[in-house]
Formats: sequence, structure tokens, C-alpha cells
Amino acid sequence: MNSMLWLILLAILLIVEMATLGLTTIWFAGGALVAFIVSLFYDNILLEISLFLVISLLLLIFTRPFVKKYFNSTRIKTNYEALIGKEAIVTATIDNDFNTGLAVVNGQEWSARSVDGSKIEKGSKVIIENISGVKLMVSIKKEG
Repeated sequence: MNSMLWLILLAILLIVEMATLGLTTIWFAGGALVAFIVSLFYDNILLEISLFLVISLLLLIFTRPFVKKYFNSTRIKTNYEALIGKEAIVTATIDNDFNTGLAVVNGQEWSARSVDGSKIEKGSKVIIENISGVKLMVSIKKEG
């Protein structure tokens, strides 16, 4: 009876993983597979649940970083993600107190705000730290 439950859980987890491709449920599917195999030989639900949890967590902790690094490395950053870390030029003084400031990156002008709240003068080079809505969140570029 336990075997059927583990098999159903395994199938559900695999279907969810195929639908999302987010590398989220595959680790638990591995734990369910081990629990299913153990349930074929032993009828001990505590052992099966323990193995499910331990194997799932071990897979999650030790293999997820490796898989994300090597199997997700060809993912191309799109839209705003590609701007983070790039250099921009301030075209209008950035002053968070007055909600003013513009910066140009890749030929496009964006509203810009300072990450630390400091005033950044026109002509300064900045690094894009993040994007909040339609505003670049920048910090002054350190020379050197």
C-alpha cells in the first residue's frame, strides 16, 4: 500500500517539474523514488518518510548548486537583467530627495536613483546595482 502512495507522489512531483522546469521538485522526486524502492522491501512508514526527507534534503543541498551552475549557464539574461552590473553615465544630477536623476545605458535614458541616497552629479559614471520599477538603482563607480 505504501508503495503505491510513493509511486503516486513520485509521478506528481515529476509532472510538476516537467511543467515548471524550475529545478524545484526534482530533488523531492529523488527522495520519493528511494522511499518507493525501500517500501517494496520493508513495510515501515517511518523508515520510508525518514529516507524521503533525508535523501530529498541531501539532493537539494549538494546537487542543486552544481546543476544550476552547469545546466542553467546558457540562459541568456533578458531585458533589465542584462543591465545589472553595467556602467551608465549620469545625464541629469541624481538627487533622491527631489526624485530627480537620469542616466544613459546602451543608448537608452532611464530615470535613476542613488542606492545609498547620495547626490550624484551630471557626467558621473555609475554602476547599475538593481532596477526598481522603471528606475535604475545606481552607485558611483569607484575608479581604479
